[in-house]
Amino acid sequence: MTDTDTSNDQKIQRPPADFRSPEQEQVEKGAGVAPADELTLEDINPLNANLFAEDRYHRYFERLRNEDPIHFNEIETAGRYWSVTKADDIKAVEGDWQTFSSASGITLGVPAEAPSGAGAQTSSFIAMDPPKQRAQRQTVTPAVQPKNLQNVEPLIRERTIDVLESLPEGETFDWVETVSIELTTRMLATLFDFPFEDRRKLARWSDIVFAIPEPGGVIESHQQRYDELVECVHYFSGLWEQRRETPGNDLVSMLVHGEATKDMSAMDHLGNLLLLIVGGNDTTRNTMTGSVYGLNTFPEQYDKLTANPDLIRNMVQEIIRWQTPLAYMRRTATRDCDLGGKQILQGDQLLMWYLSANRDADIFEDPDSIDIERHNASDHLSFGFGVHRCMGLRLAEMQLRILWEEILERFERIEIQAEPTRTLSSFVHGYATLPVTVSRK
Repeated sequence: MTDTDTSNDQKIQRPPADFRSPEQEQVEKGAGVAPADELTLEDINPLNANLFAEDRYHRYFERLRNEDPIHFNEIETAGRYWSVTKADDIKAVEGDWQTFSSASGITLGVPAEAPSGAGAQTSSFIAMDPPKQRAQRQTVTPAVQPKNLQNVEPLIRERTIDVLESLPEGETFDWVETVSIELTTRMLATLFDFPFEDRRKLARWSDIVFAIPEPGGVIESHQQRYDELVECVHYFSGLWEQRRETPGNDLVSMLVHGEATKDMSAMDHLGNLLLLIVGGNDTTRNTMTGSVYGLNTFPEQYDKLTANPDLIRNMVQEIIRWQTPLAYMRRTATRDCDLGGKQILQGDQLLMWYLSANRDADIFEDPDSIDIERHNASDHLSFGFGVHRCMGLRLAEMQLRILWEEILERFERIEIQAEPTRTLSSFVHGYATLPVTVSRK
């Protein structure tokens, strides 16, 4: 394949050989990022993925919330951007999509003068504004509406039981690989009517979308990401053709036949598919892992849950708040404006740090702790706010609820055996591994 091919592949722009993403630029500064209290306020930049991989970001955001809740940074690969760190300010941004647009992308991008293709993002309805965003979103919403969730709940429970029953007792295994990834890929395969034997491809494609290239990492180069996304296009192109002829009730059929999406290019279909894959994989799987890690970190809460399983539903909200599986979303200012006393210029990027808002002491008492009886746990911003609030949030909540209903049914305890390894990313707030043991009832 060459850059001049006339196939759908050419619509995925090859990255320039010297391209660095903004997040990669920060990682290249090294793992030895100074502690937050040793930095001047102007030098604080929470974008560095090492802070998240080492679980050292908390004090950075605490300082920003207390001292500079709308905080300015400027770097070579991204230009000007602001970190919005308190809940009410984030709601103000989310609630005004005319001023703070999603159309330029949802992660920190590259300056407008960057070379063509350097920061190319696939198009998806999360990176659009109404009314186009609303029309495309409504095409796939039926898959996660209450009636459909009610229909798939028995299958989710059956598969959850199957995975939990297969777990070894008395030996250490990786919860991420064995449970979290397996359960989420099974669910995604169902939603897409995707060949079940190939379901792990969905997790792989999800992982590479936002991965930072590094030796021995998820990907080692931007070219590798490009090559694997081309494979994804090829695979789904076959499914699209099948569903054109024999449509079903799956997400691929909905996109292929929806009025707002049926005439879209393969590249634009890929954008929406990757959005749905990442939304269904990264977020749910990292919250599943976060629930085990969090309840071990606060064992008195684990005891409380074991004694009273009726707390599961509120625990689900609290874990989603405490974990916050996607750390931020980006918006771009469409005009000069004021936000919290700061002068935002047209074209400035704003990073809405949900992860910080969910630890906002003005909203949540003792926010760094898990409290499964927290009265306002559902006030979290993990699913966003406004027109882009996550369409699959009820599915994610249901999967986590069912998981813990079945855990409490059969296990005395799930115990972590070592600290987790965490995802090298300031966007996906997740886990690479979590060694655990289980003891059955």
